[in-house]
Amino acid sequence: MEILTNPVPSSTTDRPHISFVVPCYNEAENIAETVAEVESAMRDASIARFEIIVVDDCSKDQSAAVVTALIRDKSHLKLIRNTNNLGFGGAYKEGVRIATGTYVIMVPGDNAHPKGSILPIIAKAGEADIIIPYVTNPATRSRRRQALSRCFTGILNLLFGMRIPYFNGTVLHKTDLLRSIDINTNGFAYQAEALVKLIKHGASFAAVGVQIDESRKKRTTAFKPKNVYRVVNTIFTLWRDVRHTPSTHTASQA
Repeated sequence: MEILTNPVPSSTTDRPHISFVVPCYNEAENIAETVAEVESAMRDASIARFEIIVVDDCSKDQSAAVVTALIRDKSHLKLIRNTNNLGFGGAYKEGVRIATGTYVIMVPGDNAHPKGSILPIIAKAGEADIIIPYVTNPATRSRRRQALSRCFTGILNLLFGMRIPYFNGTVLHKTDLLRSIDINTNGFAYQAEALVKLIKHGASFAAVGVQIDESRKKRTTAFKPKNVYRVVNTIFTLWRDVRHTPSTHTASQA
């Protein structure tokens, strides 16, 4: 793993308020716009203390080169280059590992989450240990994707006796709290594993509706057989490990 940062010191020595972890695989056409959307959201929110950690997961295109060029003028931008392809969840965990912010949030490198979908989440930072976004414009996705998402959410809530509106997406966590658990999967169910473990152990959460823009998003690989198998295996392992843990969480919804 290689970590690249701008040697110019940040304008403040304070711990960043928010760390954005941006998993990136073959996103040379989108990664600069993703970074710009995050920066624009922080300007609109008047938050100066933030960092953006792009995790290049062995991209075969020029993603890393694009970020390297951006870093020259951005002291808040960092680049991790994985030596092995770890998958979406694995890339996220690498970013969380070096994050220095009080809060950490995942934003995909495909620029499907404009600043308008980031701001409502950031605005609720501090209201709970975890801020969980849910999609309010699901029609932007295919009917198949919508059905599978509802099924995934319903199964997890049923298995674990929870009422979570969405188990994926751009979840905001308290960084230290997130690091208190082990996320074992590197696959697409990484966020579900984190949420179940944290909330079952008493973490509070608040939910907020957001709109996404998937018009530029490439076809997802989440439904490939090997990825589906990893998700199912993660759910089964999680159910086996935490099924006897009583829920002690508190929640609010906006």
